[in-house]
Amino acid sequence: MNSFLLVVAIIILVCVFLNNASYKVGMPVLLAFILFGILFGHNGVMKFNQIGYGFAEKVSTVALVFIMFYGGFGTRWSSAKPVVTESALLATVGVVITALLTGTFCHYAFGWAWNESLLMGSVVSSTDAASVFSILRSRKLGLKNGSAPLLEMESGSNDPCSYMMTIIMITVIQSGMTAGQMAGMLFAQLGFGALAGFLIAKLAVFLLDRIKFATSGFDSLFMIAIALFSYAFPTLIGGNGYLSVYIVGIMIGNHDFPEKKDMVHFFDGFTGLMQVIIFFMLGLLARPLDLGKSVVPALALFVALLFVVRPIALTLILKPFGFGKKYGFRQIGLLSFCGLRGAASIVFAILAVSSGFVLEHDIFNIVFCLVLMSIGLQGTLIPFVAKKLDMIDSESNVMKTFTDFVEETDLQFSELEIKEGHPWIDKRVMDLGIPKDMLFCLIRHADGTQVAPNGHTVIREGDLVVFCSKEAKSVNKYIVREQVISKRSKYVGREMREYPVEKSQVLLIRRGEETIIPHGSTVLQADDVLFINSSI
Repeated sequence: MNSFLLVVAIIILVCVFLNNASYKVGMPVLLAFILFGILFGHNGVMKFNQIGYGFAEKVSTVALVFIMFYGGFGTRWSSAKPVVTESALLATVGVVITALLTGTFCHYAFGWAWNESLLMGSVVSSTDAASVFSILRSRKLGLKNGSAPLLEMESGSNDPCSYMMTIIMITVIQSGMTAGQMAGMLFAQLGFGALAGFLIAKLAVFLLDRIKFATSGFDSLFMIAIALFSYAFPTLIGGNGYLSVYIVGIMIGNHDFPEKKDMVHFFDGFTGLMQVIIFFMLGLLARPLDLGKSVVPALALFVALLFVVRPIALTLILKPFGFGKKYGFRQIGLLSFCGLRGAASIVFAILAVSSGFVLEHDIFNIVFCLVLMSIGLQGTLIPFVAKKLDMIDSESNVMKTFTDFVEETDLQFSELEIKEGHPWIDKRVMDLGIPKDMLFCLIRHADGTQVAPNGHTVIREGDLVVFCSKEAKSVNKYIVREQVISKRSKYVGREMREYPVEKSQVLLIRRGEETIIPHGSTVLQADDVLFINSSI
């Protein structure tokens, strides 16, 4: 037990230190954790043979719950809304088409029985959002024609359908299933999953608006409990837990609440750890001596998915939406190339192997090799392919695809201490003759009190004046974040004094081209961008 805990500690530490390498290299370092898993696995140095498929399936399922939750939580609805129809079709119909085409390929190319062929198709029918966006984030790679939001919505929401297809095929192989039973399972999975997710999200939002967490960190525990409940409850009544947890994530993530920015930072690290656990588990379960037999079928499947199956599925669904240059073949080519296989395929492969029936073919090791090829080769080449297809938009910011991601701003915040003899002492702000592109945001008096200044505010000796200009980035000591007031926010039409900014202060509001120094009576409007000083 002690040796196991030591390995866990080492893996977490390595995860922390390699995170920066991921951004520099431009490829997820998750591949390194597969190698760590192999090192400590069946044929490695420590041989953790006691970790079987059943245990791995439970651990991986919990990890995928949080990855799915944050996939929804991190989706900015305003960016995703223009492509929500296409994304929904790709995440449902596209998954079914992918599973059927992949199953057909396995049947005719490998000579597999239809049941196992379609099971393999179902396992690898979803794409991995985390792997794609770790690459786009690291390179700050903006894509044309709304490709980034489409990829984020599709890959973040297609796991529930892939899971449902996998469960259906497992049931068919184990005990058979009539058309009526299949229809009933589909209705329960989709209906109960979606309804439970909607209701749980409404309850969570209701509680977030009314609970004030007395102790720091308990907001994170609350969110962890909501994510777990969002999966477990609908699963108990026959619903799709992954669909539920994704809906809960997207509804909470697009709701305004004070701790939201902290949640983003927490789940960035937490879901990164969950991915590490899944990939490390994959390495532990792999048997390197058996991988040689799986390389050829995995390579054939990789090529088929990349150049045949996914392009066909995307073309069938997106071409009817393609007006003008939107969803042309260059864009479909890029979207096809960005369809990486990752954590979900691993979890579903483990689920298939641990379901209690004997498979004729080594689905797990084939998926193992497929994921290695997809992330290692395909993922590395995404920036190159995007450039060759002329799909890079240098003016777009891929970070804005994510809810409350820390965004760059063109405002520079500086401070000036008003010492004895300073010419501003006892003068009103309006009389100082400061440039129009310089705004006074905050004045901290010598007694520690703070005010948001207006033109009539008088400068005193000992004041610390914080002002901004439209030049560079924020200076040290002032942690300035942006908060957008969405159209559905309950604070639209309400005064600034009602907006919750505990332990922080709104420095200014950007409203279209207008910049406003806020006061308590300032009325908030939809799409206002609040610049909040969180360092107070």
